[in-house]
Amino acid sequence: MTTPASAIEDEVRMLMDFQIETLRQPVPITPSQLNEFHSRSKKLRMLCRELDRISSRSVVWRLERAS
Repeated sequence: MTTPASAIEDEVRMLMDFQIETLRQPVPITPSQLNEFHSRSKKLRMLCRELDRISSRSVVWRLERAS
């Protein structure tokens, strides 16, 4: 079973691969590629914030159960 966090992590890995691929290409980045790069960057920031939120919630849940 895929957890929400693992699904987000998979998407982050995929987006990072696209970012790296874009930067490694031997030709200059086109305006269209730059727009896509910025869109992926925004998506990555949002996904990482969501992972932080999930992680924080998990820690709180574990602490509450331990009490």
